[in-house]
Amino acid sequence: MHKTELIYLKDIERVANSVVTVGTFDGVHEGHKSLINTVVEKAKKRDARSVVISFDPHPRDIINPGTAGIKQLTTIRERREILEDIGIDVLLIIPFDRDFSLLSSEEFVKNIVFEKIGVSEFVIGYDHHFGKDRSGSIETIENLGKELGFEAYIVSKKEMGDMTVSSTLIRKVLAAEGDVQLASSLLGRSYLLNGIVIHGDKRGRSIGFPTANLKAEHPNKVIPKDGVYAVRVRVADVWYQGMMNIGNRPTFEGASKALEVNIFEFDEDIYGQTIQVRFMQRLRGEKKFSGIDGLVEQLKQDQKDALSIFSTLDQ
Repeated sequence: MHKTELIYLKDIERVANSVVTVGTFDGVHEGHKSLINTVVEKAKKRDARSVVISFDPHPRDIINPGTAGIKQLTTIRERREILEDIGIDVLLIIPFDRDFSLLSSEEFVKNIVFEKIGVSEFVIGYDHHFGKDRSGSIETIENLGKELGFEAYIVSKKEMGDMTVSSTLIRKVLAAEGDVQLASSLLGRSYLLNGIVIHGDKRGRSIGFPTANLKAEHPNKVIPKDGVYAVRVRVADVWYQGMMNIGNRPTFEGASKALEVNIFEFDEDIYGQTIQVRFMQRLRGEKKFSGIDGLVEQLKQDQKDALSIFSTLDQ
């Protein structure tokens, strides 16, 4: 299996024969993939190292965070896993801070990409801008390529496809609408959430639907809209079917916001473990029931609905 190394800038080894591209690539969505696939193809032809240069935190968190900051579709670890499936050799993370944001596009390419990372070919999207005040463009890369001795390859709009996909759109689809199916089509895969299993109030176990309560791996991770979802769950590299509730559990007085997943046909102690949830379909919004009996009947129906979805998906 192909391995993608996760390396921070301070630890990178300069390799002159590297095909690189640069961007935040949050979500690594369908709009990003033609660019990244081009990097892989070019690197194979050159027998070169393929490198995706990304940033942490999200640049907008430093430059223009707004009141709540930028919610992330993918953590760094999730980004690496997705890029591994595509075939990238190195995910290089540059810590993004105020000082870095002041680098001009020329300084970035010369001092970081050329001097520290190494580059034989720079792949860039037809509309990509970077560097201080987003002044860097295709022309910047082409001119510096001639000066420093690397090639520039522009991925055209046609190659990138007609779909206008953006991380901002996917965040809205998930957080405001809970439409995980649309989000999946825009991402090119199921939306995923890595979370650490923490202790909850154990109410689920007492009513026959034990749940693993999750704390999202990253505090800025995009959480889908409150409701109940059919999900697949990975525990120690084994996949299970399940359903997940996101919300304040209005049937119980004083309950706080929770992420809780009921894993079908599973009864193991996994406290403290990190598990992965992949969202398949929204089942319903959150409801308040008059009592436990009504909730249990609804959960039984939710489980039936989820199993029906899985049987259709697995055909």
